[in-house]
Amino acid sequence: MIGVVVPAHNEAALVIDCIDAVVAAARHPDLGGEPVEIVVVLDACSDGTADIVASMPVSAIEVQVRNVGAARAQGAMRLLERGARWLAFTDADTQVAPDWLVQQLQLDAEVVCGTVAVNDWSEHAPHERRMEEHFRATYSDADGHRHVHGANLGISAAAYRLVGGFSALASSEDVALVQALQAAGVQVAWSAAPRVYTSARRRARAPSGFAAALCAAAEAFAIPAMAVK
Repeated sequence: MIGVVVPAHNEAALVIDCIDAVVAAARHPDLGGEPVEIVVVLDACSDGTADIVASMPVSAIEVQVRNVGAARAQGAMRLLERGARWLAFTDADTQVAPDWLVQQLQLDAEVVCGTVAVNDWSEHAPHERRMEEHFRATYSDADGHRHVHGANLGISAAAYRLVGGFSALASSEDVALVQALQAAGVQVAWSAAPRVYTSARRRARAPSGFAAALCAAAEAFAIPAMAVK
């Protein structure tokens, strides 16, 4: 079985599109009918995220940790207990491609670190063109990159267990995990083949995550940044 973990903190506006995309990836014919289980980890949600998730073909875990590392770890633990051989991770503000899981598995690696793309810069208007140009100029969306994103990450169950999984970090939990895997000598595929599109929102969930990096770039363009929540 393949497992997919989606942590979510107050993502009512975006979680439907996220889950719809993951469900489509789970039904890709090139998976050969292998079961895919999707777990959404509802972390301290106070909006309508939990009600939305309850109406969709996924399972859910509710936690009150406000910590993305701990949330990912809870989801991974549930799926490992259910017999997952492969764990794929994305975020609730992200839409994966229909062949996302297929591409991860076809790389035949213990760990797959994918890239992210953005197709809507409107939250950074009127400077959205400058933000997009800056992103394209400074971000390597190609094989051989060295980006680590929890929004596009795949790990074999054996490799995940080898290093003890995600640490309870509020940010950079994905980087810490991949560094631990590299230190253990685990093979990593740095690939742009598994595609995801993530939001360019300016209200960051993780203090040092992708949205926070975009906010820092926005400040360089003298765009008033919203407070990190």
